[in-house]
Amino acid sequence: MTGRERVLTALNHKEPDRVPFDLGSSGVTGIHILAYQRLRQHLGLQVGSGKLYDPIQQLALVEDDVVNCLRIDTRPITRRLPPTSITEDGNYFSFNDEWQVLWQMPKVNGFYYDAMSNPLKHVEIVQDVEEFPWPDFNEPERYQGLAEELKVIAEKTGCAIVAQDICPGFTETAARLLGMEKFLMGLILNPDMVCAVMDKIIENKKQYWYNMLTKCGGYIDIVQQGEDLGTQYSLLISPDLYRKYVKPRQKDLYGFIKSLAPVKIFFHSCGAIRELIPDFIEVGIDILNPIQLSAAGMDDTAKLKREFGKDVCFWGGGIETQTILPHGKPEEIKDEVRRRIDDLAPGGGFIFNTVHNIQPDVPPENIMAMWEALQEYGVY
Repeated sequence: MTGRERVLTALNHKEPDRVPFDLGSSGVTGIHILAYQRLRQHLGLQVGSGKLYDPIQQLALVEDDVVNCLRIDTRPITRRLPPTSITEDGNYFSFNDEWQVLWQMPKVNGFYYDAMSNPLKHVEIVQDVEEFPWPDFNEPERYQGLAEELKVIAEKTGCAIVAQDICPGFTETAARLLGMEKFLMGLILNPDMVCAVMDKIIENKKQYWYNMLTKCGGYIDIVQQGEDLGTQYSLLISPDLYRKYVKPRQKDLYGFIKSLAPVKIFFHSCGAIRELIPDFIEVGIDILNPIQLSAAGMDDTAKLKREFGKDVCFWGGGIETQTILPHGKPEEIKDEVRRRIDDLAPGGGFIFNTVHNIQPDVPPENIMAMWEALQEYGVY
């Protein structure tokens, strides 16, 4: 089977020849550039400066030689960003994104960029939201030559193609623009304003996906979406608030995307989100990522598969990444991988990946122990 055939078979809840493997197809299934460079060295591959897939998270663009070496079944297609000028600001590298957010990363011991400003923090009324200089995702240069590029990737690699969104989810982006406190309090005290911000973000997303999928939809298999709705121990907002303000907007957006092309909706949310999984299924989510195993109510992967596995696919959750992947011994890593495959792989509906991105402190030996366990236990 090709990688694409393998992934699509699994996503249709059937068993392929082996469990599909993803590394680097999205901003939530990737590998930090430092861990990636060490992995390349460990594999005996040439180590250069490397290319970034996601500058903010410093995620590496996983190159073809690694894709072939590790039998990776997925490839990303990233949004095209306007030219960005990174400046040196004292002890930091800095840049402003197209949403007017300032990002900074320490020059010394800096692993990621952090958002340092909230451009809508002073907004109180809907009119102020309308007057904000929102990005224009109808600009033709964003999509110029993209279909041809995707055709080459699809034919050259045979992998499933995952398309990244323009920004995180509409709740997370609204919180970034407003500030987390203003966003959360606004859902109670000023919902009209907060909803206006979310609706403008959704309008931008619809512009983007209309252009992407009408121009390139024949090559795109999976569309990445996400809303980080959970913490380590609970939901970020109440189920009632979610169902009042977030769920209807998800259903509208995902329905719009699916009306344009026969794609699968890949939905990312960290945290303790078990209570909302039935809602996610109702709004049209096909794939749930990542199954944060260390979060409350998320460790029993056999139960999650039993309760929801007929209605949603699991992408991720192959190994716990807060303690086991960075600090575990090879046997601990292999035992963890075997358990998750035993729980999640039967009947298809499982794409192997870690819980979120591989961080810079993960040794290449541990990554390879994970991969070797997948090769050993991930065969149907």
